[in-house]
Amino acid sequence: MLNCITVDDSNIQLKVISELVRQHPSLKLVGSFTNAIEAREGLKNLEVDLIFLDIEMPVVSGFDFLETFKDIPQVIIVTSKKEYAFEAFKYDVTGFLNKPIDKDSFQKAIDRSLLFHENVFNKEEDTTEDETIFVKSNLVNKKVFLKDIKWIEAVGDYVKVVTNSENHIVLSTMKAFVAKLPEERFMRIHKSYIVNLERVKRFNSKTVDIEDHKLPLSRTKKIKLFDMLNAN
Repeated sequence: MLNCITVDDSNIQLKVISELVRQHPSLKLVGSFTNAIEAREGLKNLEVDLIFLDIEMPVVSGFDFLETFKDIPQVIIVTSKKEYAFEAFKYDVTGFLNKPIDKDSFQKAIDRSLLFHENVFNKEEDTTEDETIFVKSNLVNKKVFLKDIKWIEAVGDYVKVVTNSENHIVLSTMKAFVAKLPEERFMRIHKSYIVNLERVKRFNSKTVDIEDHKLPLSRTKKIKLFDMLNAN
């Protein structure tokens, strides 16, 4: 069960979204707010797993609201403007719904949120020298050794886990996936790439080399990558 809040300055849209949440068996509505300021105050007293968030709101926009978080819950953007999708990607939102909302799109967004929440890929509880995670690919949970992972790549609504032997396509956001990896061994070098630090051969200001592959390196990640590699 996901604890949810809805944030929208339109009372009509707020009622529509809130009702969809109430009707879903895996969701629990714990709060509804007509602006970001009220929502931020409300979150101080609520345990929230998922936020349904409008973008165009007075005083504090949805994106401004997201900037106030240090550890952000899952977010599904709800807006009438598709052009916000690119900027929403920067915040690793779980889903993006266009107004008016249809039930099929709503259900798909919820499915992604539930997969994340239920940890469809988990570290093995029994930690060993060769740590593993489970990834759900083609409806099958598969054990993957962390040392075998070369990099993880964003592919639309999925991530591709590239390993020594095969690739695994997993329904997940990059933010969700990197959170399940040991931060001393893996680093997100770009909005679309996470690398196994042990596999990095060399890097410059623009690319990271893993075997014969060159992966893009965000300008803001260069110093952190240098520090991480020297710490390992």
